[in-house]
Amino acid sequence: MADGKASAQVGTVEEGGMERESGHSACLARQAPDARRRWLVLLVVSGSLLLCGIDLTVLHVAVPSLSRELEPGPAQLLWIVDVYSLTLAALLVTCGTLGDRIGRRRMVLSGFLTFGLASAAAAFATSTGQLIAARAALGAGAAMIMASTVAIIRVAFPDDRERALALGIWTSAHSIGATIGPLLGGLVTQKWGWGAVFLINVPVIVVLLAVGARVIPESRNPVPRRWDVASVVLSVTGLAGVVYALQQAGENAGADGVILAIGVGGGVLLHLFVRRQKRIAEPLLDFALFRERSFSTATLCVIGCFGSYVALLFFLTQWLQQVGAYPPLRAGLALMPLAGANALGAVTAPWAANRWGNRWALTGALSMFALACAALALVGDTAHYGALLPPLLAAGYGAGIVMTLGADSLMSAAHPERSGEAAAIQETSFELGAGLGVALLGTVLTAVYRTDLPAVPGLAADQRAAVQASFASAEDLMAHLPPHTAGAVRHAAQQAYDRGFTAVSMCAAAGLALTAVLAATLLRPRTAGPRAADD
Repeated sequence: MADGKASAQVGTVEEGGMERESGHSACLARQAPDARRRWLVLLVVSGSLLLCGIDLTVLHVAVPSLSRELEPGPAQLLWIVDVYSLTLAALLVTCGTLGDRIGRRRMVLSGFLTFGLASAAAAFATSTGQLIAARAALGAGAAMIMASTVAIIRVAFPDDRERALALGIWTSAHSIGATIGPLLGGLVTQKWGWGAVFLINVPVIVVLLAVGARVIPESRNPVPRRWDVASVVLSVTGLAGVVYALQQAGENAGADGVILAIGVGGGVLLHLFVRRQKRIAEPLLDFALFRERSFSTATLCVIGCFGSYVALLFFLTQWLQQVGAYPPLRAGLALMPLAGANALGAVTAPWAANRWGNRWALTGALSMFALACAALALVGDTAHYGALLPPLLAAGYGAGIVMTLGADSLMSAAHPERSGEAAAIQETSFELGAGLGVALLGTVLTAVYRTDLPAVPGLAADQRAAVQASFASAEDLMAHLPPHTAGAVRHAAQQAYDRGFTAVSMCAAAGLALTAVLAATLLRPRTAGPRAADD
């Protein structure tokens, strides 16, 4: 993931003239720590971003275990997974604006504290509602951290060459965290239970907080942007309403009047948010950037690809454990080729861009990802992992190229003087894609599971309803049934979940194929400008 934050705009102030720019640069030089401490600063902020990446995916392998203990409904389960990335996406830009005002050191240390307390609360949650609230607080803490760390690095590393190296290390920390999340989650869950996946954050945060308080320099924007509370409320409540309606519609196999009203209300609030951003002088997100066709297309590529990738990670872990009866650790290990290929794709993306250009490299990588998802749907079999390996490798490699080149195309499509705003949209797109991908595809899986569940003879009406509620509910029921009936229930639930995963894979393939067509058609270079999106 690229280093896009609203708080990245710390080097200049557009309307302040050269004198203000010079004075601000001198201020940053005075704030910069000495050579021995600046690498400690990098270690602290990179360590915190590693935790943010881990928490994006660490829960995936633990879901079957926590489902058996907390018994969430399908929509509640999606919220447990989704609320972290959605909260992070909704608060990322506004936390950057607040950090510019109150000080980035204060903001990031507050983020460490919030993240640590929320991790402890999640680890000891005894109900679904408590876990959802704790995950939301984790997302808020991650937003406070991620919104401030780029600016802190820019202050700590005034030398251009050192700063480039530091930003590269910082950027890779989040990707490494997301990559090792499923493996770490499987190892910890299998040994100590699902709560431990959150508890491991606490000692790390204590160390980061203690060291960070001593070494991180304070910095502020001398001309901070205005924090618009109304925009924050409109965006957060609107997004929550739309996602809630989507998830409830999947759980209820359709939308009743109340759910439909909530979804429409959320859409109206998001529309009002967009209109407000176009009217106010200092918007949270400048939608004028989307008038550039290449910019809007690249944003769609980032959202679609990262959303499909995170959703694939999540549903693969459930499919392997629930249909294939993989233990948590084995499920985490089974995803390592996907994650490794993703890292390889990110590394080789510049080579692909140099050979074919961003436009055609993106189109080819999106097509590869789409074909891999279709292959998982058509030939995927948990009993034959060897057959899963080629599509997993292709999916990871294609996604790695798209995430890297999509972010680069997005930044290239914006004029240099708008790079800070473009970076904020870029980072928000990654997190929003993660949340929406799980929400949309999770709704598909839930609906297919319920409608395609085969009939099991001998079940009472309440028992049939329990099997339809979720795979976890079906497993709970099996413990109270005769062996023959329990075996029939397991087979029916596995068959229905397998069909749901097939539908999810096909939907992801269709969405990625459409995105590939858009990239090929619309992601063209500007006729004039310092850079072209198809460089």
